[in-house]
Amino acid sequence: MRNIPADDSLAVAVVFAIHNGDVNGLQRLLNENPDLATARIVNARGGSRTLLHIVADWPGHFPNGARTVAVLIAAGAEVNAAVIPGTPSAHAETALHWAASSDDVAVLDALLDGGADIEAPGAVFTGGAPMSDAVVFAQWRAARRLLERGARTTLTQAAALGLLDRVKEYCIGRPPPSPDEVTGAFWHACRGGQRQTADYLLGMGANLNWIGWGQCTPLQAAQQSGVSDLIEWLRSRGALSAKESSQ
Repeated sequence: MRNIPADDSLAVAVVFAIHNGDVNGLQRLLNENPDLATARIVNARGGSRTLLHIVADWPGHFPNGARTVAVLIAAGAEVNAAVIPGTPSAHAETALHWAASSDDVAVLDALLDGGADIEAPGAVFTGGAPMSDAVVFAQWRAARRLLERGARTTLTQAAALGLLDRVKEYCIGRPPPSPDEVTGAFWHACRGGQRQTADYLLGMGANLNWIGWGQCTPLQAAQQSGVSDLIEWLRSRGALSAKESSQ
């Protein structure tokens, strides 16, 4: 496997071709450098990523992304290769994790069509599958496409997507979720704009005014969703913002 420093002229050229959708230019570089498809671009901290990661990198949606993925896989790129972290706080995500984080459904589909593992570990915060990144970063199109393609869901992810039947299965399972897990799922249901699911989880004992991720209460999470009837319902139940809760 070839490691190429990020400031090397070849690395600069291949990143430019990928991010500008220059599939012909990329193919030329691959033809001229037979080991390029499996190479890693190494940053100054020693972390490295594959060319497929570069296609899926934030903010994603680069021109011809799906075609670029297909060309790289055909040339031998390893679709399930993970990032090699350069710092202790980094995560070993696959390119599919990055596509989920970027809400890039076209690249996500191309990676799955090329054999990407939909349940590969390595997500930010949870270490879980790409679905985790999609939900954590509120990338709902990617989350729903992963669901369509057969991804499993945790209680939290099912709540965020409004999959009430799945949520109920978790809640009546043995062992049942802890109160903290129910509250976390409730928070994510609010962030996902899922009123029915939020109502059910509140009835299961969720903490209405828990201050969760980003120092946001469920009400503030719902405000991010922009679903007005959910926000009004939460207010009617006594939901507060973090500032109101501290007063």
